Amino acid sequence: MGDWSYLFSLLDKVQSYSTVVGKIWMSVLFLFRIFVLGAAADKVWGDEVSEFHCDTLEPGCEHACYNWMFPMSFIHYWVLQIIFVSTPALVYLGHAVHTVHKEKRMMNDITDGAISGMRKPRYVDERGKVKVKGILFCTYMTQLVFKILLEVGFSLGQFYIFGTVFMVPYFHCTMSPPCARFTGAQCYVSRPTEKTVFIIFMVVASGLSVLLNVFEIIYLLCSRRRKPRKKLEAQQPALLL
Repeated sequence: MGDWSYLFSLLDKVQSYSTVVGKIWMSVLFLFRIFVLGAAADKVWGDEVSEFHCDTLEPGCEHACYNWMFPMSFIHYWVLQIIFVSTPALVYLGHAVHTVHKEKRMMNDITDGAISGMRKPRYVDERGKVKVKGILFCTYMTQLVFKILLEVGFSLGQFYIFGTVFMVPYFHCTMSPPCARFTGAQCYVSRPTEKTVFIIFMVVASGLSVLLNVFEIIYLLCSRRRKPRKKLEAQQPALLL
């Protein structure tokens, strides 16, 4: 596996511009999936080509059967999935950094002390924490929807390309040509149980990612509805006085 440090550093910056649920998705699930993929992928799938054998001497039959059983490498597919799923969050990071920097520059350009004292930053609170509101709220919700669509799309694509999540220890290949027309070949897959566990883990991780994103959308919508109510409750005692 390649070096994930650059992607880790970018995703770590995304946390400072995310909600509590977004931080859970980023640190516990998404980074954990990358860690497991990088740490165990080579050991589990490193022999998928060298230890794949078929009981045939027909030239090219074994390669044809392997390509028929594995149209694409599982590892390459999951790496592609991680890159695509992380892209909406990185796009949101760029937009959030640009918006906050633009607001800070506008605040610095205000030289009148009275005006600067009356105007407060919209996207940053007193502690320097970014608030997901306004245009950032729209961008954040959009990237959540795209992450859900990408996760679901890649999960469905995995079932379409590879079929079931259970790896069979052997199968009968009838690719003709180059295999024999009537008999075909019996082919054997190495470590089918380990690969089945690994496939199920990645599918479950993708499902949990979708659930967390859906929960975050509900959390943001509920939080946005509560804010006007809290402001109204805070203004009522002042009006009574």
